[in-house]
Amino acid sequence: AEAKVSEQVEETSDSDLDEISIAPPEIPEEEEVTIPDPLEPINRIFFVFNDKLYFWFLRPVARGYKKVVPERARVGVRNFFSNLLTPIRLVNCLLQGKFKAAGTETLRFIINSTVGFLGLEDVAKKEGHLSRQDEDLGQSLGVWGLGPGIYINWPILGPSSLRDSLGLIGDAFLDPINYAVTRTKYNIAVRGYDKVNKTSLTLGDYESLKKSAIDPYVAVRDAYFQYRKSQIEK
Repeated sequence: AEAKVSEQVEETSDSDLDEISIAPPEIPEEEEVTIPDPLEPINRIFFVFNDKLYFWFLRPVARGYKKVVPERARVGVRNFFSNLLTPIRLVNCLLQGKFKAAGTETLRFIINSTVGFLGLEDVAKKEGHLSRQDEDLGQSLGVWGLGPGIYINWPILGPSSLRDSLGLIGDAFLDPINYAVTRTKYNIAVRGYDKVNKTSLTLGDYESLKKSAIDPYVAVRDAYFQYRKSQIEK
């Protein structure tokens, strides 16, 4: 679950896991800013829980899945789920006044849902150079001037903030999966499969972060804060 930082980054450039260094960016000491963390004792407990969940369950399952499913198929599955979540990105583009980006998302959905075989192929990016616009309600709230609040490390979900947690709740109402798969156990199964598939494409990233960090908890927290800050400012 702590692989969420690298996973989110990857989803941005392809959006799935390709464009931010997993090491926290270097910031001059006098300018160094991080997110308030008054819940650190509890957050650290959940960090350890998520860390064990990753190494004891998610990584072994993802490794086995990777061995039997070709990379092209796994990328196709990732693209399919990404295409399904177009409404979240589209609405938040509009909420932020990014009308050109909203148009791009609309075109991407039409092209990838048809020529791209229900989104399995990202034809819009490959042929039309139409990149995915990674926007969500947490970013929209940030653009409107709402600060991140405090840092929250959720069990299973991983790093977040008070603002982004509220954003997740709002985005859930725009998530087509919640309407297509209404039974809780099947919804969890679908999302679990999506998580395993994404993890199979990012194996090693979280491990590298842990290996290079003096305090992995702080590294994940600060990397998450800087990543979300850069998303809002772009």
